[in-house]
Amino acid sequence: MADELKDPTIALLCDLIRRRSVTPDDAGCQALLSERLEPLGFDCETLQFNDVTNLWARRGGGSPVFCFAGHTDVVPPGDEAEWSSPPFEPTFKDGDLYARGSADMKSGLAAMIVALEEFLEEHPDAGGSIALLITSDEEGRARDGTLKVMEALEDRSESIDWCVLGEPSSQSKLGDVVRIGRRGSLSGMLTVKGVQGHVAYPQLADNPIRRFAPVLAELHDIHWDDGNEYFPPTSFQVVDVRAGIGAPNVTPGELSARFNFRYSTEWTHESLQEKVHSVFDGHDIDYELNWHLSGKPFLTQPGKLINAVHQAVTELTGSAPELSTGGGTSDGRFISPAGVDVVELGPVNASIHKIDEHVSVDDVVALTKMYKRIMELMLL
Repeated sequence: MADELKDPTIALLCDLIRRRSVTPDDAGCQALLSERLEPLGFDCETLQFNDVTNLWARRGGGSPVFCFAGHTDVVPPGDEAEWSSPPFEPTFKDGDLYARGSADMKSGLAAMIVALEEFLEEHPDAGGSIALLITSDEEGRARDGTLKVMEALEDRSESIDWCVLGEPSSQSKLGDVVRIGRRGSLSGMLTVKGVQGHVAYPQLADNPIRRFAPVLAELHDIHWDDGNEYFPPTSFQVVDVRAGIGAPNVTPGELSARFNFRYSTEWTHESLQEKVHSVFDGHDIDYELNWHLSGKPFLTQPGKLINAVHQAVTELTGSAPELSTGGGTSDGRFISPAGVDVVELGPVNASIHKIDEHVSVDDVVALTKMYKRIMELMLL
């Protein structure tokens, strides 16, 4: 371990990992980041909303504003006995660092801080402003984190021009995929009403499973769209269906289900809701359907930020990245609507949220160089 800790990014990453920051507990991670940022001239402000800790750090008062964004919270480790090493003790093996949060996304945070230190040491008079938006509420409900910070910034007329999120975007090797947007996420919470009865006398009951089955089949048969130049096709997935009282001779009186759309810009959440309701209304079914919009689709159009990220990745890896909008949601959905160009660039995501999550040591060091190079291309 001694050799790996000689690198400043790896040393900081280990310090962050040892803080057991399971959502929404920041566990002192943001204080550690502030200790590194304040000597660089950053004004560090803690924005607390309920049990969520957020950090807004800014250096400079002018425009344009270049921002790094990310989160200190991690998902629970699960059964720690299944880990090959303690999940909150950084462990090095065969060139990788094993720990919860090593890839998602404390390596990105560590790379941002060290890249800033090196960049500002070489370019203390760089133009514009540099900021960081860090939350402890990305892996959870995401109600009191980046969303609330963006609202607070808007209330005081403070804005961001460009944002690089350190989410683990890479697929097989560092920098092979850069996220330039994300699909929207819309969930439906369904209740189907029926009449409970004896399984031998179906004429005296109304089985909600039978009512729902043809609706579900129709929803699955719909070709929602083919995607477009930037987005993959819209997907419809049922994630939960529940009915029954636990007895084999009783038909249920109620069914509940939950489904999710990951949708492209071919739809709006309103048009999707209208389409789904039209399907239900075409059947003889007594239902109640509530909706939850996790985030609208967003897209950063080609321009200075994408060009800079593309160039930095290509220079440092020898290969051009794929520009993608695939994957799940991210806090970019809260940042982009303010008119911000958002790009996600981080380590390989193959092990995130898994037992024995890990990240390549060499990739973390290289990611620091990428972030520094992006700032050079954007701010000099």
